[in-house]
Amino acid sequence: MAELTPIDLGGAVLAPPVALAPLAGITDLPFRQLVASFGVGWVVSEMVASQEMVQAKPGVREKAELGLGDGLTAVQLAGREAHWMAEAARMVEANGARIIDINMGCPAKKVTNGWSGSALLREPNHALRLIEAVVGAVKVPVTLKTRLGWDDACLNAPHVARRAEEAGVRMVTIHGRTRCQFYKGQADWAAIRRIREAVSIPVIANGDILDLGGAREALRLSGADGVMIGRGAQGAPWVPAQVAAGLTGGGAPEVPVGTDLVIMVSGHYEAMLTFYGSALGAKVARKHLGWYMDRAGTPADLRSLVLTSPEPARVLRLLPEALAERGAEARAA
Repeated sequence: MAELTPIDLGGAVLAPPVALAPLAGITDLPFRQLVASFGVGWVVSEMVASQEMVQAKPGVREKAELGLGDGLTAVQLAGREAHWMAEAARMVEANGARIIDINMGCPAKKVTNGWSGSALLREPNHALRLIEAVVGAVKVPVTLKTRLGWDDACLNAPHVARRAEEAGVRMVTIHGRTRCQFYKGQADWAAIRRIREAVSIPVIANGDILDLGGAREALRLSGADGVMIGRGAQGAPWVPAQVAAGLTGGGAPEVPVGTDLVIMVSGHYEAMLTFYGSALGAKVARKHLGWYMDRAGTPADLRSLVLTSPEPARVLRLLPEALAERGAEARAA
């Protein structure tokens, strides 16, 4: 029996309503394409600084590289000024983004010190001006990702979400922590219910959802209409599709093992080398290779060889041994 049904944003249908969350330095085009290949409702880019994108700052536009034809892609924009947010929204819409997501949840000090990300929760009136500028600039659906509030004394997400809905936002995703919690403790899925009750637009639950069991509990406690998965997909890009299948009654993806796993990881590695160039791609790939080897239980000496080798060809030669099955304990990791 299906536990989730598609979400129609008017211009984009999220079917199933299970997404890959935006993760800085992780959800680049190669990883989004890999996760999408298993089957997921939509994928979200890394957070893109709006002004830097419009001004063509090196390295910024690559974060919003869309991969046209790869399905539903949301580009997440961050910023402080309405003008730059609107201009960036127009730019990514013209490049093929199906959804524009506004970041009001990033807790990083370098973001909040510039009064972007979750710092906007402290200035709802200013945040509303940014939202109105983006909604007015594009025809594609605009969504919002935020947190429960700035801190325990400022749990104003229901108020912000209600005003965002009035301004034309089609959906809101809530990470079940305050900004001041950063990523400490456990996400409070039950607290998301207050936002669900404050708006009529769809609400997506986010934070510490790592598998199907966690997704079901998050939905039960929050009353949300869908889930967004971040860390759960690290080293396991099939997890969002597994969760989607379990919540919708659809067919589960085939999880690669053995030779198929080596082929998948090798393909991901080569895609990063192509996307970033060999030198930078090899560095960016290390975190992903590390997560894959964590799951495989790769011995420390072999792991070190894979992560420190300056030669991509050698890394590819080492992967079959590095990803070899090492018993039930490794497979369950």
